[in-house]
Amino acid sequence: FLAKYGDESGVELIKGRVVRLPLPGGRHGVVCGNAYFLVREFVKRHDLGWIMSNDTFVRTGEEPDTFRGADVCFLSYTRLPKDQAVPDGPIPAPDLVIEVKSPTDRLKPLSDKAYEYIEAGVAVVVVLFPETRTAAIYRGESLPVAFATTDELVLPDVLPGFAVPVSRFFE
Repeated sequence: FLAKYGDESGVELIKGRVVRLPLPGGRHGVVCGNAYFLVREFVKRHDLGWIMSNDTFVRTGEEPDTFRGADVCFLSYTRLPKDQAVPDGPIPAPDLVIEVKSPTDRLKPLSDKAYEYIEAGVAVVVVLFPETRTAAIYRGESLPVAFATTDELVLPDVLPGFAVPVSRFFE
């Protein structure tokens, strides 16, 4: 899969099946860019780890293989030390994944994808909803926690001290 599709955006391997995803459009790109910028600024200021974007491959399952393309992710130096090179292929389970709902995404598959990341070892998954300018945070097997535009998004378990108004992701 990676040899054939590893450099192709908009492709995921889900339970052994290649799935092509529709290109999401401009608003999706703006929200992904904002998420990357906001998290990167904090992570780099505090020297915490690696920030990645553009459908970075994360292995979320084996037998059958499953690789997902994270919109934005944070991989701490605890999980991948600073002195080690970031792999060209899939990365180890990151601490944080941010997914932005595309116009064609349905809620159930998007929620399933968030829990798939959690089961693969991701500590926190944030899903951003451009249409409603809201967010949901997934942790463990608990229900997601919803955040309104006026709320402050905090991630104390993966980015202690990070606090950003949800509205900033959609500016």
